[in-house]
Parts: sequence; C-alpha cells; structure tokens
Amino acid sequence: MQQEMTKRKNSKSFRFREMNILIALILMCLLITIMNPRFLNPFNLQTIARQVAIYGLLAVGETLVIITGGIDLSVGSLVALIGVLVALFMKGGLSVAFSIIIVLLISSLIGLTHGLFVTKLDVPPFIITLGTLTAARGLASAITKGWPIIGLPESFFFIGQGHIIGIPFPLIILLIFAAIAFFITRYTVLGRQLYATGGNIEAARLSGVNVDRRRIFAYVFNSFLAGVTGIIVASRLSQGQAGVGSGYELNAIAAAVIGGASLAGGEGTILGALIGATIMSVIYDGLILLEISSYWHDVVMGLVIVAAVTIDVWRKRKSKVG
Repeated sequence: MQQEMTKRKNSKSFRFREMNILIALILMCLLITIMNPRFLNPFNLQTIARQVAIYGLLAVGETLVIITGGIDLSVGSLVALIGVLVALFMKGGLSVAFSIIIVLLISSLIGLTHGLFVTKLDVPPFIITLGTLTAARGLASAITKGWPIIGLPESFFFIGQGHIIGIPFPLIILLIFAAIAFFITRYTVLGRQLYATGGNIEAARLSGVNVDRRRIFAYVFNSFLAGVTGIIVASRLSQGQAGVGSGYELNAIAAAVIGGASLAGGEGTILGALIGATIMSVIYDGLILLEISSYWHDVVMGLVIVAAVTIDVWRKRKSKVG
C-alpha cells in the first residue's frame, strides 16, 4: 500500500512538473510572438521543429543516462564524428542504407564502451565520456583535415531536409524514438529497473536488479540516438563537418534537467525531455528573431544551463525537506 501511494505521488509530481514547464513554454512563445510576429511564420515553425528534433533526440538519450545516475558529455562530438563517417562511407562508394547501418553500429559500440568502463572498471561517467568528447572531435577533424566532405547522394538529403505531409522528417524520427523510450520507461520492467538503479543502486542490486546491464543499456541507447542525430545533421547540411555539434551535450543535459530529470538519478520523463528540448530550441530561435547579437547566444544558453541545474538542486533539497 505504501509503495502504491508513493508511486501515485511521484506520478502526480511528474505531471505537475511537466505542466509547469509546458506553461512556461507557452508563455515564452507568446512573448516572442508579441515581440516579433514572424515567430509564427510556417517556415520559422518548421525550422524550430527541425531544431527540436536534434535537441530532442539527444535529450531523450541523455535522460535515460541521467535516470540511471550517470552523465554523458560525448554526444555533441559523436554527432560530428558520425556525420563525418557516414559522409565518408557514402563518398567511398557505399550505399546510403549500408553507410547508415555501419555508423549506427559504431555509435552503439561507443555507448557500449562507455557502459563497460562505468560498470566493469568503475570509471566515473564524467571522465570516460569527457575523454570520448575530446577523442571523437579530434578524430572527426583528423579525417576531414578541416575540409567538409561534400558530393553526397541526393537521396541522403531527405533524412534531414525532407518532410511528409508538411511535417519535417527529422521530427517524425524524433517522435518514433521518443515513443519507444516512453514505452520502455513507463510500461516495462526494464524502465522500472532503470529508475530503481538511479534511485538507489545498492538497494536495486540487493533486490535482484542487474544494475550493470541497465546502465549499459542506457549508454548504448544514448550513443545510438547521438548517431541518429549525427546522420540527420549531415543530411541537413548536405555534408560531413567536423565542427558541428559543439555544445550539444550541454544543451541535451539542460533540456533533460529542465524537463524534470534529476542529476542525482532516479527521476526524469521522456515527455519532460521533449518539452525541455522545445524550450531550448525556442530560446535559440527567439534570440535570432529578436536580432540579438550571436556573441550573446552562448551567454544566454550558459545562463539557462546554470538555471536548470540550480532548479534541480533546489528541487532536490525541497523534496528532502518535504
């Protein structure tokens, strides 16, 4: 009975938290629209949707890792590396489909490596993923030597630039993977065990949960989604570039935390991650529409990240007091 009451309480808390950030998103959109009506221009809305797809995929994957009590700082660099590799393979004569399969396997193997280092070697997630952040970016730069890889098949461009009945295809990809992640976290034993692992790893282990496998799954799924994002970005730009994805990891973490994920682990929802990603995209788009100098964009995004983490700490303290 006590567990059921706790479960209901947590469910209500998540719904309330998501409602709050949803209201904040709506008010933000209204404010930007008042200041610049072009915000509601169909072309601008499609641009936001494509950006939401990028931030959303990374935020969904990052949320799963954060739920287990981990962190992944490598996703931005993985976006660059996978984009470069998929372009390199297609430029080398491989088909679009085969190139995509190979790079998704590579990204998943990188996630598996992260998971094994964290679980089997007890390396802090911050350290191993920070190492990958640097190594992946360096490898992408070494492959391209500073030059973009161009001349890719036109059929590849639909992934990042196409649309179906007016809906950008990247957004459809996001919704598919978000639905999968939502189902896992909400309706499966695996999902419950992910939360249990992040909430109290020792208690979960004593309860019979294979916490190592759960944590490895989170890192693999996260890196896989980073690979999907890298493919979308390369398709959107029509080239493989080593410089893309800079700061994406921080935006993904911020989106997850804004959406209700706790950096202490054990909390977070996929819906919250999507709303958080939308907020980040709207802020970025609003800065451009309001003609705020690009020099200030990183300043604003940095403040948003600090605010998100501060809110998470405050929320955690409040829950302990309560």
